[in-house]
Amino acid sequence: MAGDFEQTLRGPQAYKITRKAIDMMERHNIWPTPLNFELWSHFVADPDGPLAKELTRLIGAGEPMTEAMSEELAAAYLAKAKLNEQIRDAGDQLTKELASVAKAIQTAQKSTAAYGETLSTASEGLGTATDATAIKKMVQTLASATERVQKQNDTLEQKLSDSTTEVARLREHLEQVRRDATTDGLTNLANRKAFDDELARACADADEQGACLTLAVLDIDHFKNFNDTWGHQTGDQVIRFVASVIGRIGATPRFAARYGGEEFAMIFPGEDAVTVEACLEEIRDEIASRMLKRRSTNEDLGAVTVSAGLATRKAGETGVCTMERADAALYISKRAGRNRVTNGEKVTSVAA
Repeated sequence: MAGDFEQTLRGPQAYKITRKAIDMMERHNIWPTPLNFELWSHFVADPDGPLAKELTRLIGAGEPMTEAMSEELAAAYLAKAKLNEQIRDAGDQLTKELASVAKAIQTAQKSTAAYGETLSTASEGLGTATDATAIKKMVQTLASATERVQKQNDTLEQKLSDSTTEVARLREHLEQVRRDATTDGLTNLANRKAFDDELARACADADEQGACLTLAVLDIDHFKNFNDTWGHQTGDQVIRFVASVIGRIGATPRFAARYGGEEFAMIFPGEDAVTVEACLEEIRDEIASRMLKRRSTNEDLGAVTVSAGLATRKAGETGVCTMERADAALYISKRAGRNRVTNGEKVTSVAA
């Protein structure tokens, strides 16, 4: 997953991954451009993933790794490239649709202008005409012109109706793209970017309303050992289970996100530390009470536990970095034996 990859590049494995990626590119005579580096770093980080399989196939078939090929791979397998391509395609469609509407309006304007000239000419002619045949001809000309304008107006009306439907469809598509860009693919919780954006909004709202704001950070205990024992697929199953509990209890107006790897973060607008501590204890208890089974084999996995830390930015405390304090409280929970919640407001070293 993109979020896991970015988290890995901020951890102790990053240097090993990058060195191996460069070695592989050099071995296959691939230039270390930023895009190629990203592609091959993903290969090393997830050797069993779809991108790695496709790269292996291409190299095995002797396909040259051209710039165009790299761009195609990025568009197909890298989340950011996929997102940019979807936005670009939707934008192109919207531009074409608006150009089509503009053309239809221009045609209607020309038709209306021509009709006005016809009316003016007919008005002058009728004022001087005495011959019945001439008058009849003018009336026929007016009738034909009126019919043409009516058809043009009907065409324009249909075009505007179709365009309204198409623009609404494109707007919904862009909204779906936006949701995809801010949603963690594994858990369906918000992702790190969405959390950062929401935190900025929540802080601004708290400042404006003079309200408190509490943040919490949760982490699955001993997750690396669990992953090493049971494998990444089962590890993903555990992450989804924990996320489902956090997401249900952290529903609106609260905000829950997968912060990276096995770590989660929550925003509690207007809720004090005591209330949030009780909420986190509820999450911790529910997760620890469940005996998990491996889906593929039905083997017992035992129970999984989480540690959590929280910190509150009280009303009027603008500029206080609550996230760092919540992180510090989480580490206290870890050092104290895990499977516990630490209220940072009760710990002098964190609250200071």
